[in-house]
Amino acid sequence: MNFPISIPERPVRERKPDWIRVKAPTGAGFNETRKLMRDLNLNTVCEEAACPNIGECWTKKHATVMILGDVCTRACAFCNVKTGMPRAVDPLEPEHVAIAAAKMGLEHIVITSVDRDDLPDGGASQFVKVIEALRRNTPNTTIEILTPDFRNKAQAAVEAIVTARPDVYNHNLETVPRLYPTIRPGARYYASLRLLETVKRHDPSIFTKSGVMLGLGEERMEVHQVMDDMRSADIDFLTMGQYLQPTPKHTKVMDFVTPAAFDAYAAIARAKGFLLVAASPLTRSSYHAGDDFAKMRDARAAQLAKAG
Repeated sequence: MNFPISIPERPVRERKPDWIRVKAPTGAGFNETRKLMRDLNLNTVCEEAACPNIGECWTKKHATVMILGDVCTRACAFCNVKTGMPRAVDPLEPEHVAIAAAKMGLEHIVITSVDRDDLPDGGASQFVKVIEALRRNTPNTTIEILTPDFRNKAQAAVEAIVTARPDVYNHNLETVPRLYPTIRPGARYYASLRLLETVKRHDPSIFTKSGVMLGLGEERMEVHQVMDDMRSADIDFLTMGQYLQPTPKHTKVMDFVTPAAFDAYAAIARAKGFLLVAASPLTRSSYHAGDDFAKMRDARAAQLAKAG
């Protein structure tokens, strides 16, 4: 007797709308950037987080360096970075980052990291060493850092990094508070807000920046409340982009937010007083970061001139 064979269906990935499709990375500039990162044993969030803008950015020789290894001690539901027990911190990494910045001729560099809950300071001292190496080797390069929350170590970690004086301190809230238990279970929304408040309290001249992903099931008024919370923390720059599911194991996209909806959010955010807002489906924390830094600096200068 023949029995019908049941073949399990493959999960169907939701088709992306036209406005978030990007070209596959190619070209000499892209390959040169990749080779430089490999030669210096550096990781990039561009690769590890499967950023959709990698082709454009690397072709222009822009890359966001991810320090402290490529293994994270957290397992956020949206993130494509590997989870596990990280390796020892590379003592040569700060100098290698500075060499990369010099060879790429970077006017502005973005430095981020995995979460390192295994380290006594959460990895803050490595951020400090990288900033110091960049100041020595490429003194004209402006420095933007995108740090984790330094869970249970934030006060001392932030104080040490602020003393090293990056030009921009970025820490992403990622989503609305209601979704934290499922999307960002290892973090706490108000702890992240306090971290950014601490930066401003210690050095008001440092620009602060934070970002959220849309399409995770958030409600419009919840997003507006996050904007208000950010302004209460005196955050200068808000980025908003579309969440994209990196693999079938990660949390699903609940909604593809239209470019018009992003424009509407951006208009509201500007009305709430941010110095700068970047909101589009493909916006990411470090996308066009150098150009945006120049705009933010000009916006502050105009604001101070108006106040004077």
